[in-house]
Amino acid sequence: MRALPGWPATLTEGDVVLRPHRRTDAKSWREVRLANQAWLEPWEATLAKPWERRHDPQDFVAMLRAQRKMMKLGHSMPFALLYRGRFAGQLTVGGIVRGAFYSAIIGYWVDRAVAGRGVMPTAVAMACDFCFYSAGLHRIEINIRPENTASRRVVEKLGFR
Repeated sequence: MRALPGWPATLTEGDVVLRPHRRTDAKSWREVRLANQAWLEPWEATLAKPWERRHDPQDFVAMLRAQRKMMKLGHSMPFALLYRGRFAGQLTVGGIVRGAFYSAIIGYWVDRAVAGRGVMPTAVAMACDFCFYSAGLHRIEINIRPENTASRRVVEKLGFR
């Protein structure tokens, strides 16, 4: 397998930008993740390491390395989310299956400081448009926990069922 058509991509709509992560995002990623522990941790996978240790610079480098491997195989399109030029979250199109199914899942998180401003619905809409019209996917699922009302609101605004 190889990367998907049009990937890597930078997508822009107003103040919202999606682009592949860069090594230089490490500091901003860590700052936003640490500042948003109470907002994000209830919805994250349970890991053995404490929150602060899960966000060391080497964790970002390891994440970036894993992302790049999956990108090259065409299994994932991970995006950094920027709002007004500032790192504000992440959106990943992953679990990409090719063949007749040609589908993917989307997962995301956003800085609480920009939540409620339409940032994530805009980012998800841009990613879906890219997946359907540039990458050629047929189906997209958005993976959220139903009790996460903020995340559920994103999909409701976009008309997902």
